[in-house]
Amino acid sequence: MMIGGTRVRLNVWQQAAVAMGSAIGALMDPGRADLIAALAETTGKPAFERVLERMKKSPEGHAILLERPRVISARVGHAWDMPANTFGAAYAKFMGSRNFSPDDRPPVRFMETDELAYVAMRAREVHDFWHTLFNLPTNLIGESALKVIEFEQMLLPMCFLSVIGGTARFSEKQRALFFQHYFPWATHAGIRCTDLLCIYYEQHFHEDLDDVRRKWGIVPAPPQ
Repeated sequence: MMIGGTRVRLNVWQQAAVAMGSAIGALMDPGRADLIAALAETTGKPAFERVLERMKKSPEGHAILLERPRVISARVGHAWDMPANTFGAAYAKFMGSRNFSPDDRPPVRFMETDELAYVAMRAREVHDFWHTLFNLPTNLIGESALKVIEFEQMLLPMCFLSVIGGTARFSEKQRALFFQHYFPWATHAGIRCTDLLCIYYEQHFHEDLDDVRRKWGIVPAPPQ
């Protein structure tokens, strides 16, 4: 099963060049999801391999690898029909209020195997589930805080670099708010919660939002 578009095979020098170019481009324009994705793929193979091994040892993670669900409109549209108190309804509200589409994620291009490509795609596609569960906004502070959690969960170099790039763009007031409140919360939240890549989120849409947060050890973000 191919994930996204055509994958590109890179030698070591090409991989380094893509990583460097993507890093520079993403720092200059954090809105370039394609560059952030390329950076994650070209620097994240060891991290994705570790995630893959953890998923194989987890019942839900193993089921995800076998079934390879995709977070796309055709597969998660039923979330919009869930009762108001559910995780699915909270996700639908998060997406709808921002006019986001689950179909907008860039394809995986630089992973060597189908299995690793799927893990990279899954990590990319569950990002908005994490925004919902941790109650994080999509502004610069919210995205930077979520990248701290993602780094603790996956040890992806891209997440660390994104935090550096994001905080460099903060105003003095934003920087104080982030490091006094959000950074300490995110470091605690990322360690306290369960292995987030081993959750089959789509099978929990019908459950109460507060219940799944408790079950997965998720502490929502402090209000801004």
